Amino acid sequence: STGGTALSGSMELGECTRNPGFQDADGSAAGTIGAEPGEKQQDATAVKLDSDVAEEYTQIKPYAGMPKEVLLLYSSQARYRVTREILFWLTVACTLALVALTITVIALSPRCLSWWQASPVYQIYPRSFKDSDGDGVGDLKGIKEQLDHFLYLNIKAVWISPFYRSPMKDFGYDVEDFRDIDPLFGNMQDFEELLAEMHNKGLKLIMDFIPNHTSDRHVWFNLSRARDPHYEDYYVWTNCSATGPKPNNWVSIFGNSSWTFDEVRGQCYLHQFLKEQPDLNFRNPHVLQEMKDIIHFWLEKGVDGFRMDAVKHMLEAAHLRDEPQVDPNQPPESAMTEWDLFHDYTTSQVGLHDLLREWRAEMDIYSREPGRYRFMVTESYDYEEVDKTMMYYGTRLVKESDFPFNFYLLDLPHNTSGFWVQHLVNLWMTNMPEGKWPNWVVGNHDRPRISSSVGPIYTRVINMLLLTLPGTPTTYYGEEIGMENINVTQSQIQDPAGKYNASASRDPERSPMQWSGDMNAGFNNKTNITWLPLHPDYTSVNVEVQMKDASSVLAQYRFLNTLRQSELQLHRGWFCYVHADANVFSYLRELDGLNQAYLMVLNFGKDSAITDLSSISELPQQLKVLMSTNQVNSGKVVQKSHILTEAGEGLVIQYSNPTRFNPSHQTQCYVSEKACYLGAMDILYKC
Repeated sequence: STGGTALSGSMELGECTRNPGFQDADGSAAGTIGAEPGEKQQDATAVKLDSDVAEEYTQIKPYAGMPKEVLLLYSSQARYRVTREILFWLTVACTLALVALTITVIALSPRCLSWWQASPVYQIYPRSFKDSDGDGVGDLKGIKEQLDHFLYLNIKAVWISPFYRSPMKDFGYDVEDFRDIDPLFGNMQDFEELLAEMHNKGLKLIMDFIPNHTSDRHVWFNLSRARDPHYEDYYVWTNCSATGPKPNNWVSIFGNSSWTFDEVRGQCYLHQFLKEQPDLNFRNPHVLQEMKDIIHFWLEKGVDGFRMDAVKHMLEAAHLRDEPQVDPNQPPESAMTEWDLFHDYTTSQVGLHDLLREWRAEMDIYSREPGRYRFMVTESYDYEEVDKTMMYYGTRLVKESDFPFNFYLLDLPHNTSGFWVQHLVNLWMTNMPEGKWPNWVVGNHDRPRISSSVGPIYTRVINMLLLTLPGTPTTYYGEEIGMENINVTQSQIQDPAGKYNASASRDPERSPMQWSGDMNAGFNNKTNITWLPLHPDYTSVNVEVQMKDASSVLAQYRFLNTLRQSELQLHRGWFCYVHADANVFSYLRELDGLNQAYLMVLNFGKDSAITDLSSISELPQQLKVLMSTNQVNSGKVVQKSHILTEAGEGLVIQYSNPTRFNPSHQTQCYVSEKACYLGAMDILYKC
């Protein structure tokens, strides 16, 4: 046992792992510890075994779960190393190609349309839209109740006429407090709830902004007339007397002198509208800052845009000279309407566009928030001076409004013919700066309803024109169902302008919205009160009835608007004139890269007409009517040499042809931003 213990100890102390008691196959001993021959034999045996293990190791093939030693042994072999390097560089190449392709697609892709381009703008006159509390006047809660109407029509942009606190001398355009809601329409909580609900439904709210003037009950005016040092020059004042001549011959939009003597201050103040609407002095930097602060106030609340009211009147010539008369032989004392003078010194003055561009810059700060672009549209009736209107687009270097309202289609009633309609459309398209976005208006709260001024048989074809032209259409409430003007007796007049001059009353186009055939047309369900009379046709012309009728004005409006937003050709493609005559106006909408295109044939004349388009080689011989305003003609196949339309009928014709019209007819075609469609990748690209 002692020997065994000693042996165990020597094995533990030994540097070699060989067992000295091991017998080779030939019977020779491995040797004892400390004996030189044994050590030599042990080393030789160890080397021999190590060599055997190495030889055996190299014969092992790769297997799952192999140790690191085996993995390293095989990973350095050529067949594995080369494969690995090929896969690595292939991955690098694919990644670089993907990055390059992504950059190329981004660089070549046209700008996405903003919400104000994709959707029509719907104007609400809040007094007349929906009454929620039974006082006979529409309000903010009433608008909130009817928001699903816009979803039904696929409309995303809603412009609400003024609801600021106001004495209502001009029904809200005389503002007493720019930061408060008039109790007639509700309160600030009602507004905030309306705005939140609109945003929840994916709708955008555009407010009216009235910068030119305030109410004479505004605190600024009362401080100014009292000559408060800070507010003394907030308005345009000049010396005059109560009984003496006016400072000059300037006249207001509503007629008579633009100057009124104020007994408190002892001077005359300027008002280009009612005497209760004194003009602000935008040559005073404090006034400009006040209006910027008001813009910030509403943008902070989440408003999506502004319609800038009466902007051309914001600045006046400081020299206050008389304006030239249209008729030099007219006695000066009889020049008392806006049409008697050239408004060289009271409109579109130098510096006006600088003010608007400053406001645009303020709004752009809020537009940096993703998906929250803040829209700006300007209102300026410039009549034949269309070049002045186009200046509101800004320049290539400095942005101003997204577009100025295009009021030229309001002249449709002057002449119902294809030639006239083409002239009005062309007036805008040929003068619009390159790359800008057009827009179209056929009615508003200041002009007779188009169904009344042109005639109800043209309502459908006008809506078809509005929704198939390039750009953004604006729809005045009720146009989607074909509402007409009401008759208002002298005792029923509500419009302040009508009380001055009954023939100038704007009440007929402001009657309550016709929601149903129920009491008060569904406008007021609580009491038998409406602020203006209802149109007697409300039992048949209303939203509820027309929603059930596939051939109604409402159903056709909805179909056309949905088509406009779903078809690339209609909302961002080429617009090309193809024909105009005494009755018919016809045009194409197409997009490079798409074989499918649309032909519109619209009869604005007084008679049926046959349109021959056989000279248009890009059209196929047979054409299928996708939609007619006369439903019985929808789906018919017509020959391009014989397209029949009735008076007031419009056709949307869908056709396919790989040959586009615009390349060989450049002078007849317009596009805001050229884009082409690549079918292989289903993308648009700049071309």
